[in-house]
Amino acid sequence: MLKFHLLRILFRLLIICILSTFSQFGFSSNAFAQNTKIDNLFMKLQDIENKNYQDIEKEIWSEWRKSGSPKSDLLLKRGMDAMSKGDYNASIEHLTAAIDYTPEFAEAWNMRATVFFLMDNYNQSVSDIQQTLKLNPRHFGALSGLGMIFERSGQPKQALEVYKKLLEVHPRSINAIMSVDRLIKYLEGTSL
Repeated sequence: MLKFHLLRILFRLLIICILSTFSQFGFSSNAFAQNTKIDNLFMKLQDIENKNYQDIEKEIWSEWRKSGSPKSDLLLKRGMDAMSKGDYNASIEHLTAAIDYTPEFAEAWNMRATVFFLMDNYNQSVSDIQQTLKLNPRHFGALSGLGMIFERSGQPKQALEVYKKLLEVHPRSINAIMSVDRLIKYLEGTSL
């Protein structure tokens, strides 16, 4: 009985130590819950028979837009609103503030990459896409943007490789499916 009681106490202390370590390094139970949810959504997205893939995609985007910080979430929203109005400078200001406040917020990097893309600033866009993918290697939006930049920059082989990677992550991506088909034909010498 005493041995069992001591084991329970040791187990609780171990849990407390683990949780305090996670919180010390910026991990939270919220982040773990979000990652688990996203992992489950990606498993569903991999099922090419799933007819609800667009709903799953929307859920993933919704999860990606949650930084864990109300301030960063608001800055992201303001940046997206400014982008949709064509006010790219204001958008970049808001998104840069979100990145400065929460540098691990991949979606802020991705949205800023999108704004730079819209401004035809491909170098800066690629830089932000690289950071997005460093933080979130499954970010199909960032992969799609990178593929488009390679295409517009006259680098069809690199674009094809990126779109193939995108299909590994999101096998139902219409953009990637069409782009892979088009680029294979182009690279094989078939006219578009």
